[in-house]
Amino acid sequence: MEETSVRCLLFLLSLMSCRTNQVKLNLSPNRSQFFKRDSVTLSCEDEDRSAGWTLRRNTTSKTRSQCGDGWGRPSGSSCTISHMVWSDSGVYWCESMEAAASQSINLTVSGGSVILQSPVLPVMEGDPLTLSCQSKQDSRLPAAFYKDGSLIRTEPGGHMTILHVSRSDEGLYRCNISSHGESPSSWISVTGKPTTSTPPTSSAPPVSSSLHLVFRLLCHLVVFCPYFISTGLMVSSYRHRATEKDLPVSMVMAPPTQAERGLDDDYDDIITAVTTEHQF
Repeated sequence: MEETSVRCLLFLLSLMSCRTNQVKLNLSPNRSQFFKRDSVTLSCEDEDRSAGWTLRRNTTSKTRSQCGDGWGRPSGSSCTISHMVWSDSGVYWCESMEAAASQSINLTVSGGSVILQSPVLPVMEGDPLTLSCQSKQDSRLPAAFYKDGSLIRTEPGGHMTILHVSRSDEGLYRCNISSHGESPSSWISVTGKPTTSTPPTSSAPPVSSSLHLVFRLLCHLVVFCPYFISTGLMVSSYRHRATEKDLPVSMVMAPPTQAERGLDDDYDDIITAVTTEHQF
C-alpha cells in the first residue's frame, strides 16, 4: 500500500514539474482590423495538438464570454465569426479547463470605409514590418501613416514598410486615405530578438545554459530520488529477511588444544604397551 502511494505521488510530481504546455491563438485572415460583415476564424493550437481549449473574449458589453455564447460558431478548438459587427471589437484569447491562457489579441471592427492592416502579434526586433491602408473600394490608393498622432510619411501605393523594427517603432498606428476616411488605431508591439549563443572562449558553459542544466538536474532529482531510495530500502529489507529464514544451523568444531593432543598421545602409548605385553 505504501509502495503504491509513493509511486502515485512520484507520477504526479513528474507531471507537475519539468513540463509546460503552451497554446497559440491563430487568426485567419491574419490582421487586427476588419470591416463590418467580414468573416474571421480563430483557432487554439497547443504543442500536442490536443483539444480542450475554449475561445473567450472581453468586449464593451460582456466579459469572459466564450464562443457560442451569443457570438461565433464553435467547432472543436476553433471559432468562426461569419458577419462581424462593431460589438465584436474586443480582446480574444484561448483558455483551458485548468485556467491556462494563451496570449491575447485585440480585434477592431471599423464602421468606416478604411482599415489599417497590421500584425496581430508582436513583431520581433530587427524584422521587417509592413503596414497597409485599405479602403473598401480600392487597396492601392495613396495613404498617410501616423504613429502616436504624428505623421510618418505618405505612401503612393498605400503600403509602408519598416525594414528593421526597433523598440522605438512600438506605438499606436493609424492611416488616412484622402476623400475616403481614416482607419481606427492599432497598437503595434515590438519584442526583443532572442540572443544567439556564440562559441565560448573557455570550457565553462554560458550562465543561462548552466542554470538551465541545474534546474533540470534538480527537477530529475526531486522526481526520481525518492523512488530510488524507497526501492533500495525495500530490496535491502527483503534480502535481510530472506537471509534470516534460509540460514542453516551448523556446529562449529574448534581445533583441539595442546593439552587435549597430549592426552591423546598418552592414550596411544598405553594402548601400544598393553598390546605388546599381551603378546608376550
